[in-house]
Amino acid sequence: MQDGKEQILIVDDDARVRRLLERYLTRNGMDVYQASNGAEMRAILTAQTIDLILLDLLMPEDDGITLAREVRQGSDVPIIMLTGQSDTVDKVVGLEVGADDYVTKPFDERELLARARSVLRRHSAATEEPDQGDVVKFGDWALNTASQELINISGEKQYLTKHEFILLDAFLKRPNRILTRNEILDLVASREWTSTDRSIDVLVGKLRKKVEADPRNPIYIHTQRGVGYKFSPLSS
Repeated sequence: MQDGKEQILIVDDDARVRRLLERYLTRNGMDVYQASNGAEMRAILTAQTIDLILLDLLMPEDDGITLAREVRQGSDVPIIMLTGQSDTVDKVVGLEVGADDYVTKPFDERELLARARSVLRRHSAATEEPDQGDVVKFGDWALNTASQELINISGEKQYLTKHEFILLDAFLKRPNRILTRNEILDLVASREWTSTDRSIDVLVGKLRKKVEADPRNPIYIHTQRGVGYKFSPLSS
């Protein structure tokens, strides 16, 4: 953030969409940068400190999923995917590679702004010093429920997306209990995200990558084949 303003990067090959978003976000107190492809995105990310990326899913050169994966290799900058109505599978894959949220085109500008501010608040809270009064410990980890930040015994911080936090919080409140996929759907579904069995499996996979030393041999989140999942917190 510079001069109190969030720095937003719009990556979309549609110049009309970029102009529309730039005008609206600028009017709402944000600084906006534009990129029409992956090369322009990389140049801006190298030169500027960006607080949030609005990333189009379908572009003629590098697609949004490829670019999101690339960004995630070296940064935890929040990403909101801009997707079409029929891109359900790609939405799931986008979440799997590290997007924090998605907005479906054609979108309402006010909804997109609300989503952007929500993601920015969560990410900002996760980078602040945690309130030690709201910490839940399991194994080698401590979850701060106020900042939604995960910290291991070495002091390293792990950023959680909104739905990763909701899922982990739900597991921690129901230790050693098998949760069916339908129960998990009820716990994590929201107005912003209509979940499916497939997206739940993807979300569990993302969380495992953050809390498990070996996601293929988990010690915390166990698959109950044909049923759902069970969370087993271990003593430190």
